[in-house]
Order: sequence, then C-alpha cells, then structure tokens
Amino acid sequence: MAETVKIGVLLGFTGPIESLTPDMAAGAELAMAEASKSGKFMGGSMIEPVRGDSTCVDAAAATATAERLITSDKVVGIMGADCSGVTTAVLQNVATAKGVVMISPSATSPALSTIEDNGLFFRTSPSDARQGQVLAQILKEKGVTSAAISYTNNDYGKGLADSIQSNFEAVGGKVTITASHEDGKGDYGAEVGALAQAGGDVLIVAGYLDQGGKGIIQASLDAGAFDTFVLPDGMIGDSLPESIGADLNGSYGTLPAAQGNGVATFEKLAGEAGFKAGPYAPQSYDAAALMILAMQASGSTDSNTFKTKIMDVANAPGEKINPGELGKALEIIAAGGDVDYVGASDVELIGPGESAGSFREVVVKKQKITPVRFW
Repeated sequence: MAETVKIGVLLGFTGPIESLTPDMAAGAELAMAEASKSGKFMGGSMIEPVRGDSTCVDAAAATATAERLITSDKVVGIMGADCSGVTTAVLQNVATAKGVVMISPSATSPALSTIEDNGLFFRTSPSDARQGQVLAQILKEKGVTSAAISYTNNDYGKGLADSIQSNFEAVGGKVTITASHEDGKGDYGAEVGALAQAGGDVLIVAGYLDQGGKGIIQASLDAGAFDTFVLPDGMIGDSLPESIGADLNGSYGTLPAAQGNGVATFEKLAGEAGFKAGPYAPQSYDAAALMILAMQASGSTDSNTFKTKIMDVANAPGEKINPGELGKALEIIAAGGDVDYVGASDVELIGPGESAGSFREVVVKKQKITPVRFW
C-alpha cells in the first residue's frame, strides 16, 4: 500500500561546516525525490525528507534533534549525522536504543569502525585510518620532514591527528607538536604561539573550514608562523580559500572522492537540480539511495528489517546502478533481481558497514581547490 515514508537529514546546518551542508542535504534529497518520482518505491510510496540540525559539534543539541526526528517526525532512518562526535552521540544515545538506521556521508573517525551499533550504523566515506596513510605518503613525496599538528578538540580531530602522526612517523617524519583547538573562538593567538615555538616545515590543520581550522590558519599567517598548510577533509571547501585569500595558495590536502562514470553523472544531475557536487554531496546522495534500496529489498521500512539488506544492495553481485538510475534499481529489486549500487562515490561497503573508498589529493591554486590525483 502506498504511503509517505519519512527519512531524516541530520546535518550541521549551523556550525563549523555550515558552508558544506546545503549541498550535502540537496544531494540526499535528490535521491529521495528521484525514487519518489519513479513511482517504483514500495508500491508507489513517496519519500519525505525531514531536516534536523546536528550543529556538527554540540552532542546534546544533535541528540535532542535526533530524538525529535524519530519520536515526533516519525522518520524511519537517518541520513547523517555529519561530524564524528555528534554522530557517535546520536548513535549511542538515540538510534541504537530506538532501533533506527543511520547512514553517515562524512563521519570518518576510526572509532566508528568498532562502535557497538546493533548493525544499525553505516557510512559512505572511508575511515580516517586510511586518510592518515595517504597524507603521510604525500608529505613524504613532497620532502616534508617535520610538521606541527593542530586538531579540533573532538572525536574527529583526535582520531585524525593520531592517524596522521603515527603514519607520518612510520615514514620517517617528525611531529614537533600535537595541540588541540576549540571551535568558535575569536582569537587563536595563544594556540599559534605554541605551534610556532615548536616549528615544522608545515602546519597540519585537522579541523573545520568555517570556524577553528580557519582561525588557526589566519592567526598563523598573521603571526608569520607558517606559510604552508596541510588540509585534511574537514578543511576542504570553497569557503576557505575565499576567506583566507592568496596566502592559502600552495597549501594542499585530501578528501574522500571517487573516480568513474558515476561522478560525472552526479555532477550533471546536481547542476540541473541547482546545487554543487561539493565535498560529501555525492556521499550524501549515496547514503540516502542505499537506505531506499535496502527498504525495497527487504519489503519493509522498519530499520531492524532493512538494515540487513544495506550491504547486499551496496555490493556485488547484481546490476551496477549509477546516479539517476534509482527507478531502474527499484524495478529490478521488485522483480526479485540483485543490484550492485555504485552511485556517485563508487560505493563498496566493507567490514563494519563502511566505505572502502579512495581519496583525492588537492592543492590550492589561484584561490581555488584544484584536484591533483587519486589515491
């Protein structure tokens, strides 16, 4: 029987990644609209997205929002959250207790690989355990022998800083200091003073592009402390070079990204829908799509039933499904066939329901984030 199925979109619409979330939400909602319009989802059922603000950093606020999405709005699954700390809090305090599936497009903390989740948590981005390896290789190639690390004081920042440090030291690099910073401060002079005193060829900023990470970079430039910055995924987005200006040119970093036909197709679909295929927008489309296809495959919108089908629809065997082909996938599943969802980010889920994933190396040139190559 046709009904309206609600899916939560839990992202930091305010907070330190707020410049990225409009495109992420639009990506997820594009997949939902595509499935609804096809008329093939669960006997002609429609999907209604319900947005909630994770804030990215306030665990109590994110938990309260998730509670509202599940109890008042009656969502059957959550596309989100985004940042690792709030994702962990929502999973532990709300989703696991209520038995609701979460698929995060961007929570990359290695700790989420082993968290107790009752089979309810998945992510379409690879763990930062892998990002640390990639960044260490890039630093080695560039002849960097010493680095200072400033990280945002939460699960994401700590996990990523640890991964970068252990991998950089394993290839012979020296970390001069690892120091935390808080988001939302007006002045980062004290933090930069300590980083400058320790020194290093580069400053690695494992933070967020719209608040603390940006503040650390600006304060470092103002003090003449560092002139080259290494930017992991939470720092990648157009708003950073636009804000810092030409002084960011020559800095470089990494973010999860895929290669293949799905990427170009998604960029075209996003453009037609009026948004950019920016960081984590492809992974958001894919997170929503996996949830939708798993519901179809299980014949149920109950998380405890459809959670068992997420790995099946994400991986071989089956017909490969690209962005824009959700109607076709729903039809194949309804007819008893198998699908291998490739999507916008070349989805392959491994082990505890996370992306195998590849990374793109980028450099800031002429105040633009410019792709270099894939790892």
